[in-house]
Amino acid sequence: MDIAIVEDDLIQKTALRNWLEDAGHNCSSFNSGIEFTQQAQCDDYQLLLFDWELPGMSGIELLTWLRSRCQDNTPVIFITAHDAEEDIVLALSKGADDYLVKPARQQELLARIEALARRVPIMATATLHSYGNILLDTQRQEITLNGLPVELTQKEYNLACYLLGNSGKLLSRNELLEKVWGHSTNVHTRTVDTHISRLRKKLQLTKEHGWHLGAVYQYGYRLDQFTESSTPHRQALSATF
Repeated sequence: MDIAIVEDDLIQKTALRNWLEDAGHNCSSFNSGIEFTQQAQCDDYQLLLFDWELPGMSGIELLTWLRSRCQDNTPVIFITAHDAEEDIVLALSKGADDYLVKPARQQELLARIEALARRVPIMATATLHSYGNILLDTQRQEITLNGLPVELTQKEYNLACYLLGNSGKLLSRNELLEKVWGHSTNVHTRTVDTHISRLRKKLQLTKEHGWHLGAVYQYGYRLDQFTESSTPHRQALSATF
């Protein structure tokens, strides 16, 4: 399941992300509601986890934006220190689907997600995504190339999902670290380069196979899909590994 975490506390965010990824989910994290509204699309995720106290825009305000302006029914679970009955009632009345009071407990959170999946059609969104000769199955977390399964680590799979979903866009290393690794302080930008190099080989993201995964010097990467009659954006792609 593709899950977004909106939480400004690094320790809380890291713990949640680790729990969810260990359970087989794909996670993205945002430090604020404003960051979420600026970077996320309404249909990017199948489940959202919101904190209440967020910088610039509270979790309740973010929920209101999601339900009214975005017209989005993606399930939302609040994980917050607000434990007053009136706060719980307010969140649920505004459109939250569940509510957990911090400190969250790993097994309880996973059980509530499973219960919510049974109650709400979380998996109703498309789980198969075709990108030329690459097929992405988000439900099984599998990628096939020309009909054959490709063996990937969890991080390689997460990175492939983000690159394929943002093909044609210039992505900085910092953005990839945030979306795939959660800006973990023990991750060096060279890790991104290493994973990119592996994906290029495993998924055959090269010109002869209709793709170009290129590096922009001291910035990041861009994945382009092209045909015989088109060429990738070579102006932006100044170096490859």
